[in-house]
Amino acid sequence: MADETKEFLEKFKNDVAKMKQQIPETVNGFAALFGKVMQEGALSVREKELIALGIGVAQRCVPCIRAHVQKSLDAGATKQQVLEAASVAVMMGGGPAYTHIPVVMDTLEALQPE
Repeated sequence: MADETKEFLEKFKNDVAKMKQQIPETVNGFAALFGKVMQEGALSVREKELIALGIGVAQRCVPCIRAHVQKSLDAGATKQQVLEAASVAVMMGGGPAYTHIPVVMDTLEALQPE
């Protein structure tokens, strides 16, 4: 699973580069919104990434989960904080969110092996 996660993250980076060539307005617009919203403010970047992760789990968006686990870790979140954010999403999202916690665990394992 570690290789799959790392392959996904690398592929997504390449996909964004291709998208930027073909639909630069979309990519630049989203990047601008992301950059403004996800910067330090009343909430820390770490808190914002944990929220984004929770929404990704609740929405069952595997690419979102993988990206925001990575970004949460990069922003200083611990493994336990990531798992608790995913758990809050389960409480809010019910069974469909619950079934996506293994994606969070697999991604954590791939990015931060024991």
